[in-house]
Amino acid sequence: MKESQNIEWKETWRDEFLRGICGFANAEGGVLHIGRNNRGAVVGLPDAARLLEEIPNKVRDLLGILVDVRLRREAGQEFIEIAVEPYLHPISYRGRYFRRSGSTTLELTGVALDRFLLRRQGRTWDSVPVPGVKAADLSASAIQRFRELARASGRLDSADSRTAKSALIGKLLLTEGRHLKRAAVLLFHDDPEKFVTGAFVKIGFFRSESDLAYHDTLHGNLFTQVAGTIDLVRTKYLKAAISYQGIQRIERYPVPDAALREAILNALVHRDYAVGAPVQIRVHENRLSIWNPCVLPEGWTLKTLLGTHPSTPFNPAIANVFFRSGEIETWGRGILRIFTACREAGLPRPRLKFDGTGLTVEFRYASAYLLAMPGRETTPRTAERQVGPDMKQPESQPESRPESLDERILGLLRSGPMSKAEISAGLGHKEVSGQLNKIMRMLLADQNIEYTLPTKPNSRLQKYRLTTKTRT
Repeated sequence: MKESQNIEWKETWRDEFLRGICGFANAEGGVLHIGRNNRGAVVGLPDAARLLEEIPNKVRDLLGILVDVRLRREAGQEFIEIAVEPYLHPISYRGRYFRRSGSTTLELTGVALDRFLLRRQGRTWDSVPVPGVKAADLSASAIQRFRELARASGRLDSADSRTAKSALIGKLLLTEGRHLKRAAVLLFHDDPEKFVTGAFVKIGFFRSESDLAYHDTLHGNLFTQVAGTIDLVRTKYLKAAISYQGIQRIERYPVPDAALREAILNALVHRDYAVGAPVQIRVHENRLSIWNPCVLPEGWTLKTLLGTHPSTPFNPAIANVFFRSGEIETWGRGILRIFTACREAGLPRPRLKFDGTGLTVEFRYASAYLLAMPGRETTPRTAERQVGPDMKQPESQPESRPESLDERILGLLRSGPMSKAEISAGLGHKEVSGQLNKIMRMLLADQNIEYTLPTKPNSRLQKYRLTTKTRT
């Protein structure tokens, strides 16, 4: 046996172990053994008879719950087994709340405590009422925008879409008694940050991990944030790769519209607004990532999120309004839709990372897109290379395509490791250009080349060599 989510061992009893019992009651339940050492071996319990009487009374008086306390015997030694059932309502020990996570008992504080208490009460963060805000305080233009979207989607009764503002808010279940819910403020108030810290979007373009070139922030109600973020990322932060079919100019973006839209909607609709950090979009030359503070449903892992799963929105009231507007679905298919859009565009599958505090969706640009970027150092005919699944030259001129810059770099490195200065000289350039730096970063990201000094990437002695994948 090993200690786990549901099992814990202690050699002797101390009253502080009531925290562990509290943690079991607030999680999935569990069993506490008194009289086992940390290797799981029974070491005996001389005062077992006294503890059989004391422990149930202390648990009842200090935690307000009942537990099953039994005397057990193993290998000729006695120990006590305390079986704790999970409780639906929150259990506290001396006014503090504990919860079992893995093989550890954690004290809940701050946002984690608020989240736990709301869940135990059958509530969600976005359903909590906000005193002092009335329907008249909500943006008329935001509500009108919702009416237009809802009529177009057909997911709201036509009579309801024409009703008065206060009546519509009620129909959308955004009120509790005389008060508006937090969801109503986020969805339709022009300045939700008055009530919710961090309820905005931050976008930045980075030359490197630490070198921020420029940035923007988007504020306002959620409908304004969604539309404004999608438009700003598309028009300012993403560059179109240029290619030609005959005389026709073709522009392709590194992230498909459908995937970008779905990722931004997911980040804003399903984020944890109790965390005061904004949604953050980081744009680099070869990738775009979207981070939002979020909490996965209890028992879920990233594997659950990537597989087929039911829709379990963290903010059901917000999600319902966006569903009525036709902006999202309610079948738990958001991640699948992002992957499908990228696959159909012939682009790499996005990477997802959940670190316990937030979810990151990272779109890595296809090599062909980077090579066709405006300003790429190339000959006119090389620009005819297509971006996407049909990346080839016209069949009528299969032998005439000049060698591209990345191919020339790889060709130079076949003779052995070289520094950037040596590569630049080999290409016939007078100095290391920005275009060369861009292509080198792309080749590193695609694992076509690697550092000779991987722990010192900025060393003056750094050189580059082909990876095993490229050499073969």
